[in-house]
Amino acid sequence: MKNFALIGAAGYIAPRHMRAIKETGNHLAVAYDINDSVGIIDSISPQSAFFTEFERFQEHAWQLKRTPQTALDYLTVCSPNYLHHAHIAAGLRLGCNVICEKPLVPTPELLDELALIEQETGRRVFNILQLRHHSAILDLKQKVENSSRSNKYEVELTYITSRGKWYKESWKGDPRKSFGVATNIGVHFFDMLYFVFGSLQKNVLHYASDNKAAGYLEYERARVPWFLSIDANDLPESIKGKQPTYRSITVNGQEIEFSSGFTDLHTISYQEILANRGYGIEDVRHCIEAVNIINSAQPSPGVDKAHPFLSRLV
Repeated sequence: MKNFALIGAAGYIAPRHMRAIKETGNHLAVAYDINDSVGIIDSISPQSAFFTEFERFQEHAWQLKRTPQTALDYLTVCSPNYLHHAHIAAGLRLGCNVICEKPLVPTPELLDELALIEQETGRRVFNILQLRHHSAILDLKQKVENSSRSNKYEVELTYITSRGKWYKESWKGDPRKSFGVATNIGVHFFDMLYFVFGSLQKNVLHYASDNKAAGYLEYERARVPWFLSIDANDLPESIKGKQPTYRSITVNGQEIEFSSGFTDLHTISYQEILANRGYGIEDVRHCIEAVNIINSAQPSPGVDKAHPFLSRLV
C-alpha cells in the first residue's frame, strides 16, 4: 500500500483522484486546499489529514517522512493550472513521485525545468492522459495503425462545453492562470490526436478569444480542423437548451462515439502509473509544444482547411 498526498482537494477533478487512490488499494494520508469545501473526503477517506495552509501541509508531510511506514510515496496535483509547476516541484523535493492533472505546465521550458528536478531528486512526474485508455480511442488507434491507406485521414474536432458567468470570475477564466481555452480544455484532445495519428507537422491558429479558439493541425496521418468553446451560443441549434456540452470527433465523416466510458479512466491511469507504465514528461512534450505555439501565435483567418464553425466568427 502506498501513501498519497493530494493538493487541490476542493476542485472539480479531485474526487476522481481520491477514488482512484482508494480503488487501487492505497491510502490518502493528507490533503490540502485553500478552500475547505471538501466534504467528499468523508465518503472516500475520512481519516485523511487536511490543511488549508500550504505551510502546515508541507510541515506535516516532512513529519510523515521521518517514519518509513508513514512517509509519502506519491503526491497528486489537482490545483489550478498556473500552480502545477510549483506544486510538482514541491512534491519531488519532498521525495514523492508526482501525479498531475493536465496541462502539466504551459511551456516546454518548464518541462525542461521539471526534468532537471527529476534528476536532482530521483523521483518521477506523471501526467494523467486518460483518453489514451479509452476503449474507443484505442480501437481507433489500432484501426489507423493497421490501415494500409496512403492518404491522410480527414478528422474534425469540435468541443463546446458551455460555462456560466462564474467561469470568468474563477481562475479558469483568467488566461494568465488557465493559459487559455486551447490549453485548458484542448490539451487532452491534442494529445489524443498525436497518440492516434502520429507526429504533428503543421499548426495554424485561425481564431482566438477568451472563450473560444479554432485552428488547423496536420499530423503524419491526419488533417484536423478544430474548434473549442465555452460559449453556449456556439452549441448546435439541435441541442441548445437541452444539453450544455457538445463533443464531436469525426474521421472521414464517421462519428467516433466516446461520450461514455469516462468513469473509470482515472483509476486505470493510476493502475498503469503504479505498474511503472505511466506517462511522463517526454510523453506530454508534443502537446505542450502544440498549445505553446497556439498561445503565442497571431490568428491567421482563412477559409482553407478551416473548421466549419469558423465562418460564424469571421
